[in-house]
Amino acid sequence: MTFDETSMIISIDGKQLKISLEKISPKLKSANNLQRNFYQVSPSGYGTHWPLIDEDLSVASILKTYGN
Repeated sequence: MTFDETSMIISIDGKQLKISLEKISPKLKSANNLQRNFYQVSPSGYGTHWPLIDEDLSVASILKTYGN
């Protein structure tokens, strides 16, 4: 997972997806680079936690946002 100024870029099933931070998370949109890049993947592998901004996103919610 990487970020540019307006998007999250992730690879799922070999496909690279670019998702607008504005659509997915106001907290990630307003976070700085350190806050965005300091994350933990859940033990199950189905979610991500950003402890510095107290944000959690599941893969399902990310994909739902991408599809809209």
